Amino acid sequence: MAKGDKKTSGKADAKPKKDKKSKAEKLAHKMAKKAKEAVPTKSAPIVSPLAPASFPDLPEIGGVEFASAAAGVKYRGRTDVMVARLARGTSVAGVFTRSSTRAACILDCQSKLSGKQDTTQGAAIIVNSGNANAFTGAAGLEAVDRLTGAVAEALSIPASRVFSSSTGVIGEPLPWERITAVLSDTVSRLDTGGVAEAARAIMTTDTFPKGASAEFEADGGKIRITGIAKGSGMIAPDMATMLVYIFTDAAISPEHLQKLLSRQVDDTFNAITVDSDTSTSDALILAATGKSDAAPISDLRSKEARAFSDALGDVMRDLAQQVVMDGEGATKFVEVQVTGAESRKDAHKVAMAIANSPLVKTAIAGEDANWGRVVMAVGKSGAKADRDRLTIRFGDMVLAENGWRAPSYDEEKASAYMKRDRLVLGVDLGLGDASRTVWTCDLTHRYIDINADYRS
Repeated sequence: MAKGDKKTSGKADAKPKKDKKSKAEKLAHKMAKKAKEAVPTKSAPIVSPLAPASFPDLPEIGGVEFASAAAGVKYRGRTDVMVARLARGTSVAGVFTRSSTRAACILDCQSKLSGKQDTTQGAAIIVNSGNANAFTGAAGLEAVDRLTGAVAEALSIPASRVFSSSTGVIGEPLPWERITAVLSDTVSRLDTGGVAEAARAIMTTDTFPKGASAEFEADGGKIRITGIAKGSGMIAPDMATMLVYIFTDAAISPEHLQKLLSRQVDDTFNAITVDSDTSTSDALILAATGKSDAAPISDLRSKEARAFSDALGDVMRDLAQQVVMDGEGATKFVEVQVTGAESRKDAHKVAMAIANSPLVKTAIAGEDANWGRVVMAVGKSGAKADRDRLTIRFGDMVLAENGWRAPSYDEEKASAYMKRDRLVLGVDLGLGDASRTVWTCDLTHRYIDINADYRS
């Protein structure tokens, strides 16, 4: 063998050495791996970092029973149906989406609540998740009739007193027969203590169930209010929110109940936004069973009516804010305070322009104190504004005033403030006395992850 020749044997030739990667390639590979690890898989049990520590201990409401079931509407083995039975004498009120592509169940509920209610009969609510039964034509209307009819038969009440809601994928026929198949077993398990499971049954992309309650002493006894909600994405309500069900033992007529509910919507559910998109299926149903020992609320100017309205508003605001805290991919809860507007309408325009701005929301997600994006949002809102009268605050820090960066502006302090998970962005227009407060969240890559493959 000549010197320099390689020695061979019966073994396979040794593997050639791999080409060395450049530093840039190694860095790119490292970053790609890190990004992949940072994006949770769909099956990962992800809970919003803004979620409450636990589901609240909600008081039972006399005259209301709950049951839930797994019907396999979209996923097998997942609880996706909720039934609530309401006692005779129950008054029902509701507010619904103004979307021009409303779901079949919304149209049915609106029709049933538009006429005079027969409160001598019992009532019921049936809700399914996994399928919105929206944009489903005649099949959608039939599905509502089949469901409400089956519930009416199972509970021996008129179908006109059964209210349905559906949430989930739009444009796919609702497999109502899967729900009716488990209905008999479901109603056999109706229980006054089932509200927590009911809250879980109505979830879709929610990461935690939402509940809130209030109670107060009235003439002759205590009045209690309990509510549950679902909502995480497609949140920019134009009436109420996603799906909300509130129950009270107060004795009050349907007409008075509707007026009190409508009064509270604007400053609660119409003051939140996650992504500026209004759902086809938003519904809020309020039921008053009259089972409290307190005297009936018959005068909306009475002390009891005002106390009830305040307590109802507290529950609605709590639920609305929980929806924002569970915004898809949210890591920060943001309160936008607008003052000094010429009109409330202008104040609302400015507040929502800020709350819905992708540039503002992504800056918040990146913990960047970019107040210039707030200036941009004010300017594009369509509301009357004067650059030289504008004041912008983050928390209690004045960042800009008199048309220029504030002399006291401190970038380090502003950046430190942005690391908090609860933020307040304040804008004073300096033009009048009108104000508006709305709530929103940041916009992270997780929002894209959830919605890019929502139907998968």
